[in-house]
Amino acid sequence: MRKRLLRKNRNLIAYHSSLMSRLILSLIVFGLALEAHAEPARLYVNDKKAPENLKDLEAIQSALIGVLPKVREATVCIDLGDGSGSGVIVSPDGLVLTAAHVSTGVGKELTVILKDGRKLKAESLGLVAMTDAAMVQILEKGPFPFVEIDRTGSTQLGDWVFALGYVGGFDEERGPVVRLGRLVRTAHTTLQTDCSLIGGDSGGPLFDLTGRLVGIHSRVGEHVQVNMHVPMSEFISNWDAMLRSEFVGEGPFAEKPEKGSGFLGLATETRSEGGLTVTKVGRETVAEKAGLLEGDVLLKMNGTVLTDRDQFQNLLKEMAAGDRLEIDLLRNGKPQTLKLRLGER
Repeated sequence: MRKRLLRKNRNLIAYHSSLMSRLILSLIVFGLALEAHAEPARLYVNDKKAPENLKDLEAIQSALIGVLPKVREATVCIDLGDGSGSGVIVSPDGLVLTAAHVSTGVGKELTVILKDGRKLKAESLGLVAMTDAAMVQILEKGPFPFVEIDRTGSTQLGDWVFALGYVGGFDEERGPVVRLGRLVRTAHTTLQTDCSLIGGDSGGPLFDLTGRLVGIHSRVGEHVQVNMHVPMSEFISNWDAMLRSEFVGEGPFAEKPEKGSGFLGLATETRSEGGLTVTKVGRETVAEKAGLLEGDVLLKMNGTVLTDRDQFQNLLKEMAAGDRLEIDLLRNGKPQTLKLRLGER
């Protein structure tokens, strides 16, 4: 009897010892996980009015050098054809944040240029016209280098920050240019820094010294030391709408396309058996570039069955330049679907 009790006690001790070991291991793993997701340590020089000695300057230098290689790889030039701006990739699949006045609208075809010189097809998504926030999506396959967003709004007045951008356009040998400065004013929808920015920087990223994205360059001031940036909070609050390619609000940074401003560039006539026959396709029009041909029979537009010419024209009058069209048609009796965007009158 006594031996059985001793064996039982030893088994209980072994069980509890094993349980305690697993508990300690779980706490260690949990602690490591918390540490991995913890906020980066705040640099002590942020809380000083100015660097006081060599140690302070070296702390700023060390922090900047540590994060610069990664964030430069994710900073891009956005080629607009007749000019350029900047942006920054924030996801491995190529989502780019930039300024609304750089993206120029919703559904625009753009070219994104990576630091290594690769030119990638891209399309502008949604924007916020009042505050100058915008998204662009790279259409080619990733993964791409990207940066982390400051989602906590932890940057404070006086903090050290740095700006990147393609000053004067893309230059592969030079890459994006870095400018160091401090946050000199904060407001609900804007940040102001004394980072020196000039043309070509618009839409580029503003980082804290841990390498987190805190803003996007918006207005380059008359004096290069006075510049405005869109804070990440403005992007986060409009994130879903911009992903849905919505034109949010009205404001000075983007002009909303007017209904009826779209142009297709073809003539049609109503068929007695339904649909419309294309009788003429204008030269160098959206219709010609999309591949529409004389004799094609248009059956549907964006899912709506086409019944006559007047209905077709009324549908187009409700659309604006840049709007998407999906046209179901018959060509030589065979069904086809063409996708295109309306041009501008």
